[in-house]
Amino acid sequence: MKNLYDVLGVSKTASEAEVKSAYRKLARKYHPDLNKDDKNAAEKFKEISCAYDILGDKDKRQKYDNNEIDSDGKPTGFSSSGFGSSGFNGTENPFGGGFRSYSSSSTENPFSGGGFDFSSIFGDDILGAFKTSAQGSGRRRSSPFGTATKGLDTTMTLDIDFLDAAKGATKVISSEGKRFNLKIPAGTQEGQSFRLKGMGNSSLNGGENGDLFITVHIRAHRYFKLDGLNVVLELPISMKEAVLGTKIMVPTLTGFVKLTIPPYSSSGEKLRLKGKGVNTTKGCGDEIVLLKIMAPKTKNSVLEQVLSEMGDIPDRKFNET
Repeated sequence: MKNLYDVLGVSKTASEAEVKSAYRKLARKYHPDLNKDDKNAAEKFKEISCAYDILGDKDKRQKYDNNEIDSDGKPTGFSSSGFGSSGFNGTENPFGGGFRSYSSSSTENPFSGGGFDFSSIFGDDILGAFKTSAQGSGRRRSSPFGTATKGLDTTMTLDIDFLDAAKGATKVISSEGKRFNLKIPAGTQEGQSFRLKGMGNSSLNGGENGDLFITVHIRAHRYFKLDGLNVVLELPISMKEAVLGTKIMVPTLTGFVKLTIPPYSSSGEKLRLKGKGVNTTKGCGDEIVLLKIMAPKTKNSVLEQVLSEMGDIPDRKFNET
């Protein structure tokens, strides 16, 4: 019999958070949609999901630890206290006084009168379930000995534009024949994952639906980059603009603003536009403008003459080797 803790790769003392984390990691690794060429992935994924169905539920996990249910969620007939100190000894009844002793030659019905009561072990609905099945009502019922398992989780990747990630947006998602709106919050990061409970595959035996995990991929922007709540912009400037200083209209998330470039600016210097970054309920970032001095692409004799007469040499402070 398989050990569910071994299936998820956790110890018996693992916390709920550790069990959940292990399940998510394995579910993403073996999900059939991501392993279409691996025939064993679906079985492995099913095994992982069944293990989490029990270990992820506090009551089921306790019953499993007490050996009251097995790795498939089926009752074992045992409790944490066993059958008592006397155990089995010939004619002694392990189920208590409700079950009367009888021999194979007896004509008495052992299940009548004060006989064995199925409901005491399997629940009050056990006989009703047998009756419904025998009558052929046509209504499918899950087995009274089994546990309804959760449907398979579904994963997908959603490509969004940089501005949608930075400013927030609402996207229409289609999955498993369903269409719904997904709200992308401002400041969404590359690789961020969203869980939509109950939007995955349906259960095969009456359990709850699986979940849908959506991982975000942000398309690169032509000139913006995201750094937490800050927006980074690399700004090319000429040597003349760097030395003499100037004012340049630069883009932000909300439009263009005029930025002052101080005289004698160096390549790599950072200028800050306060409050022009990502705006969320947790705070507002800035826009960081990174200066990049660009040399002329064509020959300039005047510039060469001026530079040759300059005696300004930067102190590089390299240690001699």
